[in-house]
Amino acid sequence: MAETEQQPGAQEKESSGGGRSPDEIALELMKFIAVTTGYGKATSGSTGFSGKPASRSAEEHTDALLELFDRCRKVVKGK
Repeated sequence: MAETEQQPGAQEKESSGGGRSPDEIALELMKFIAVTTGYGKATSGSTGFSGKPASRSAEEHTDALLELFDRCRKVVKGK
């Protein structure tokens, strides 16, 4: 009897919370990459080598992040 009580709970857990969509995984991957590498951000007086100018518009920043998300989706979906 104890086994039959545990099985429905396990099935609910697998069906509702176990599977994340590929877009959710790609979004998490994009956020990780963007935060750890500063992807898409303007370089503003940081130390080290920077070959890019510090003047990036909001549109350029958004385009860079959308491009990164698209690349992450392709990787997650395996295409």
